[in-house]
Amino acid sequence: MLKVIGAGLPRTGTTSMKAALERLGLGPCHHMFEILSDPAQAERWSRTADGGPVAWDRVLDGYASCQDWPSSGYWRELAAAYPDAKIVLTVRDPSRWHTSFTNLLTDSPAAKDPDELPEAARPVALAMQRMRPVLDRHGRDLFGDGWSLEDGVPGEDAAVAAFERYVETVRAEAPADRLLVFDVREGWGPLCSFLGLEEPDEPFPHLNDSDGLKKVFGTLMTDGHVTVPSQAASPAAEGDVPAANA
Repeated sequence: MLKVIGAGLPRTGTTSMKAALERLGLGPCHHMFEILSDPAQAERWSRTADGGPVAWDRVLDGYASCQDWPSSGYWRELAAAYPDAKIVLTVRDPSRWHTSFTNLLTDSPAAKDPDELPEAARPVALAMQRMRPVLDRHGRDLFGDGWSLEDGVPGEDAAVAAFERYVETVRAEAPADRLLVFDVREGWGPLCSFLGLEEPDEPFPHLNDSDGLKKVFGTLMTDGHVTVPSQAASPAAEGDVPAANA
């Protein structure tokens, strides 16, 4: 049963949020890394893109929270399916998001031809190919009708405008009493206050910097497995956390 729904776009601190929610006892937290590490999940997610009824309890079976695509692209549906769940919209500087998201799509296994990859990496690449209808749907919702993964991220001005529209849409449509707009640089305070939980006596996790993500995809493409970046390996966050706050 979901208790926290992440509405933030990829590369807005979602990996840091996954670690934070799990530290707060709200895990396991679903994230795209879950599909990369368990390619069999792609089958259940691929069926969510056709617009028909979705058995969310089956799709997210075993998870108490979620972050990142594919789940955040369905935040409305999840909010309706789980009316008691809180919604967290992660945000960051939109220009920096544009750069980071561009790098993400360029390096993503979804952009690779499985036949051109080492055998160990093919199951994950094939799973991401099955995810294409979902990813294309989310991309069209963000960037406009007609978009596909092959188009890549639009130029900075258009992408920033899309990011800002998305944020304003979530602000306008999500119930105010269920929504927190959150920058991971703010740390435990706002998040724990919103969730009604005590702040841990440890630093907020800041994970998944750009170099760390490249290492993850590099290992995936050669060895065929994914390890979620650790705080020790990635001291700067995907949500623009200054090094001094890592």
